[in-house]
Amino acid sequence: MSTSLSGGAQPHATAAAPASLDPTQRNALYRKLTWHIIPFLFLSFIVAYIDRVNVSFAKLEMLADLSLSETVYGAGAGVFFLGYFLFEVPSNLILHRVGARMWIARIMVTWSIISCLTMFTQGPMSFYMLRFLLGVAEAGFFPGIVLYLSSWFPSNKRSQIIALFMVAIPVSGAIGGPLSGWIMQHFGGMHGYSGWQWLFLIEGIASLLVGVAAFFVLQDRIETVKWLSADEKRLLAQDLAADGSTRAHHSVREVFGSAKVWMLGLLYFCIAMGNYGLVFWLPTMIRAAGVANLGNIGMLSAVPSLVSAIAMILVARHADRRNERRMHVAACCVLGAAGMLASVLLADHLWWSMAALIVAAIGINSIAPVFWGIPTAMMGGAGAAAAIALINSTGNLAGFVSPYVIGFLKDSTGQLLPGMIVLACALVGGACIVMSLKPQRSDA
Repeated sequence: MSTSLSGGAQPHATAAAPASLDPTQRNALYRKLTWHIIPFLFLSFIVAYIDRVNVSFAKLEMLADLSLSETVYGAGAGVFFLGYFLFEVPSNLILHRVGARMWIARIMVTWSIISCLTMFTQGPMSFYMLRFLLGVAEAGFFPGIVLYLSSWFPSNKRSQIIALFMVAIPVSGAIGGPLSGWIMQHFGGMHGYSGWQWLFLIEGIASLLVGVAAFFVLQDRIETVKWLSADEKRLLAQDLAADGSTRAHHSVREVFGSAKVWMLGLLYFCIAMGNYGLVFWLPTMIRAAGVANLGNIGMLSAVPSLVSAIAMILVARHADRRNERRMHVAACCVLGAAGMLASVLLADHLWWSMAALIVAAIGINSIAPVFWGIPTAMMGGAGAAAAIALINSTGNLAGFVSPYVIGFLKDSTGQLLPGMIVLACALVGGACIVMSLKPQRSDA
């Protein structure tokens, strides 16, 4: 796979005569692009997300082994996002300059090494430091991939393409939950290491292998692609040029002064509050519903993930078909808020609580693919790289706030309900923000 991340991925073939393909051939072109580009990026995001949130399973043993409180866990889970926030924009600007192959590979190799080293956590300070460094290492990965995809697919196809990439989040839960439970059950005590230590080591090594592969799989120039014909390259260039003509090109300085970019960052913060509340506390909520066995917790945690993976794709396709994004985002925010609250209120009834968690996962996980269709339709060039990174890093500060607030409230009250109320309010606030935004050409 290849692209030119500077200049919008238009190959030199644009100088040739215009291509003429009928709608069937055009659809075949984008199916081909999807099958060549998405699978490896999908795999990369799976291992990235497992390494980011496997601490939610490690928590089930690590807190007792290291005598850590729920508040310390919440702060440690969240401090990842402080490092992520500080280095997100610089990392994405470097990726825009040097290309995806080198920079995505660098990001993945670095974070996998740090993830492995988390097995040597000794107490609060080492936990905080390693989580912070993991955020620094991963900074730029997600917005870099969003930028990468915007160089291949026009706006009217982008929500569903981003959904196919981001469905890795629930799939990582479906894989990571049972895998994490199995590793902790079967490796615990081996060679003197606890199950949670083996968890960080084994899953970190998996990321390292994918990171090394990224250097050989990703390429940086569209004209070197061998699996597209000359006509397909010309058609792709025409579609991207037509789409790019509707996007404003801003400088990095203009992006930082844009009220709409900051408003989108605030919106994404509200979305991420709900998302990270779900991913960092899902095992705890399942345990609170009466499930004690680690393997069973892992298996049950996969169910909301699998169902929401299907919902993500369907919602994104519907948004692209209707060329409407604001109502889709708002509706999913409200659905996620209702599911989160209901899951805790029904904690005495396992299957009703699980049904509510499925509803929450459908709503929360379906938001982001549709949301990212909005900013990627607004800007191009270096301004797009900066805007996507700024929105993502601002929003992901919720990754620090969300687990810390829930941990603090749980320590203070002994209950999950107060934290879930905070998350539900954030999601409803996000629905209000997105509906207040003025519709654009591609997010009416």
